Amino acid sequence: MFNAAYFGVPGAYSEQAAIKYLGKASKLKGCKFLPEVFESADTDSRVGVVPIENSIEGAVTQTYDLLLKSELSIVGETILEVSHCLMAPEGTRMADIKMVYSHPQALGQCREFLDSHKFDSVPFYDTAGSARMLKETKIRNTAAIASERAAKVYGMDVLARKIQSSRHNYTRFLIISKDTKAKPPNKTTIAFSAKDKPGSLFKALNSFADNRVNLLYIQSRPIPGTPWEYNFYVDCDGGINSSNVKKAVEELYDNSDFVKILGSYPRARFGKNV
Repeated sequence: MFNAAYFGVPGAYSEQAAIKYLGKASKLKGCKFLPEVFESADTDSRVGVVPIENSIEGAVTQTYDLLLKSELSIVGETILEVSHCLMAPEGTRMADIKMVYSHPQALGQCREFLDSHKFDSVPFYDTAGSARMLKETKIRNTAAIASERAAKVYGMDVLARKIQSSRHNYTRFLIISKDTKAKPPNKTTIAFSAKDKPGSLFKALNSFADNRVNLLYIQSRPIPGTPWEYNFYVDCDGGINSSNVKKAVEELYDNSDFVKILGSYPRARFGKNV
């Protein structure tokens, strides 16, 4: 039994988030794809650690889609400061680089650096995975974007540090689990779809305002098979059992075709968790 499953391979930012949340002594399992993290958290791992939002590139939309399908709940979150490095196999010079591999989120976070050097971007499933791939294949004239820890794990030369477009680059990670016995919650994540009639979305969101519930975040995702219709995801202040959140959710049911509580959990406080 693993303490946690995380997205990626050793050296991935999700692994760092798992260590930060659970401690260095935790037994961790890397997963190549996000659905595997959910599967592992449902079978052979106590929790899963998945990225949900980056301060530069925004939402990790696949995570939202998987949360909607899964029976797992969000039981916690943590925030990690992300500092990207350009790395390549030993002996590679910056002038040699033509292509750069990394996860699409990392490539987007480093867009200004990549464009300034006229590097071709190649999407890969994971940041640390791209470093491992270059180590194993020794592709010429190619680099990867990943963490400095990944460079140490895979013996890569770091050619440039802190290459993200903003110095203030953070990723928020969710902790998902079957076990919902968590610390007292003060944040709740809810998915819903508004009724198909005028004013329904306004009424759905107004359920929170009328009950003095502070909305922290809202994200929309297309509903598969129904073009131009959407599921909405909201984060709000307060645990699901607090009177004002409970009342807001009751009213939300009246104005929605579908409502699912994705989790109620302790909120990661920016500054204390970074």
